[in-house]
Amino acid sequence: MTRVKLQDGVHVIKETKEEVTPEQLKLMRTQDVKYIEMKRVAEAKKIERLKSELHLLDFQGKQQNKHVFFFDTKKEVEQFDVATHLQTAPELVDRVFNRPRIETLQKEKVKGVTHQTRLKRIAKERQKQYNCLIQRIEREKELFVTAQKIQTRKDLMDKTQKVKVKKETVNSPAIYKFESRRKR
Repeated sequence: MTRVKLQDGVHVIKETKEEVTPEQLKLMRTQDVKYIEMKRVAEAKKIERLKSELHLLDFQGKQQNKHVFFFDTKKEVEQFDVATHLQTAPELVDRVFNRPRIETLQKEKVKGVTHQTRLKRIAKERQKQYNCLIQRIEREKELFVTAQKIQTRKDLMDKTQKVKVKKETVNSPAIYKFESRRKR
């Protein structure tokens, strides 16, 4: 009766915070820790493979690199132009990769895709790959949390005294403090 409360003559059931998602609960009941760890490691390997393919050159979540230029006087700072200093076209200054010099552009033919439709399709495919990577990272995190929760429940079967320090949430297992015992 701890979850029921009388409010204006009507029984109201208190809603408890969701501690475990249904998917986590199903996995915890049916699977073993070793199985979940195996799946998590497989997911981690797939994540590494995807990261090596994508190079994460223009990923939105990535911190931008800083290119620092040093000058002796304030006059040089005021007259500074990035495009002339890097000897590249002003349109290519914002690129973090494949920033050819003006000489190279004049001497050689531009290699790669030049049609806008093809460029858009490639960008769309790249975005799909990034989305897949994000989903795999999320799945790996969920498997890690589920494995921790199962391990915590197995540890609770021990007969030693324990005190709950932190409640279980969707993103983390419950934290217990166990009584320390001297092992012989």
